Order: sequence, then C-alpha cells, then structure tokens
Amino acid sequence: MRHLLLLLALGTPAAHAGPELNIGSLYEYLDEGRSTSLKRIYNNGDHTAFVKVTVAELVYGADGKATEVSLDGLPAGERSLIASPARLIVPAQGMQQVRLLYRGKREAERYYRLRFIPVLPEASDGFGLNAEQAKQYDEALTAGVNILAGFGAVVFVKPTPTRYVTDVVHEANSFVIPNDGNATLVIDHFNDCAPDGKDCKPPTKHHVRPGKRLTFDKEAGRVYRFVLEKGQERQEVQFNG
Repeated sequence: MRHLLLLLALGTPAAHAGPELNIGSLYEYLDEGRSTSLKRIYNNGDHTAFVKVTVAELVYGADGKATEVSLDGLPAGERSLIASPARLIVPAQGMQQVRLLYRGKREAERYYRLRFIPVLPEASDGFGLNAEQAKQYDEALTAGVNILAGFGAVVFVKPTPTRYVTDVVHEANSFVIPNDGNATLVIDHFNDCAPDGKDCKPPTKHHVRPGKRLTFDKEAGRVYRFVLEKGQERQEVQFNG
C-alpha cells in the first residue's frame, strides 16, 4: 500500500484538488482515571479520503531520543493502545471519529504516535472496495498532480497516581522550568514581548517530560508570559527579564 503518493499525469500541468485531512490537535492527553478518547478526523477536500491509522509506542532512551515500537499487527490483547477503526473512509467535506482505548499499565507515563495516512485503496485492503471501485478512485485523482500527505499526533498517557512538581527557577541570564513530578508539563502560549506588548516573537508550545527541564534565555527589558498546564490545572505565569 502506498503511504505518500505523488501522482503525475503526463501533459496535465495544473494541480487538481483531492482529499485534504485535518486531524485537529497534534496532542492528546489521557489523564489519570481516563482510558478512552475520541479523535475527529476531517476531510476538507473534494474527494473521499481513505485513511490508514497506525499506532506506535515511543520509548525514550537515556540519551532522550525516542524509538518507535509499532503496535500494528499485534493481537488486540497485546496492544496497550488501540485505535479503532484502523481504516477510515472520510467523505469530502465530512468527518469520521477514531476511538482511542488504553489498556496498558500506568506505573509510569507512556507515549504513543498516531499516524493518519491517506492511501490509494486497493481491493482486499480493509476498505471494502472491489478492484473496479479502487481503479475508479485512482483514475479520479490522477487527473492532475496530487500529494496525499499523512499527519501525526502524539498521545500522552498519564500515570496513576499523577504528581506534578515544578517551579520557575530564575538564574542570571535564563530561567529554568524543571519537571520533578511523574507526568509531562505543558508550557503553552509562550510569549516573549516588549513591555508594551509589541515586538513579540512567535508564540511557542513546549512539553517537559518527567525528570527533564526546559531553559529559556532572558533579556532585560523583555516580558515573558506563558500558561503552565499540569493536567487540567492551568496557571498563567508572567515575569520580566
């Protein structure tokens, strides 16, 4: 099955529209006591989208780098996170839902990557199309140049019990946000602006995993604002450089 498809039609220089996916938020959080979630997948294009959903666990090594361990193909009883259905048919200008179900242990926080991959359907690949229907869909898209791009989201599964322990530590030329708890902190809407609220750098979002710390340089005459998210608790923070 083709995951990223560049369809070239000879003699047709113009690009034609096709499926256009929108998966909403790139992050999903399963807080303590919550094991299920619904994720909405939108198709803003003018062709039906056939979407394959894959799940992989992110395992972080001592160097902080993540290794993906695919859960696809494992028996349902051996998959700690299940995305259902694994095949979506999303009509043009329509929406479908994927249900996430976590069935694993929660001694420590765990992380998963979901991928939503538009594909050209083939007979007997789980979408329920016969060979003629798959061929007709291929021909409808090959009227021009189309790129079917996949999208990814990260799922954070919080441990039980969840503990958030942090503070903002001010140093001479920087400030540090350590995570001494056991669940990821979210630093959202981080703004670095002049005192009058102008001359702002683009806002950013950061995740600080347990045992890690986030360091920002600070400058005199600048104002820093962000929202510190600890699960459902949100704290607005502001200080001067």
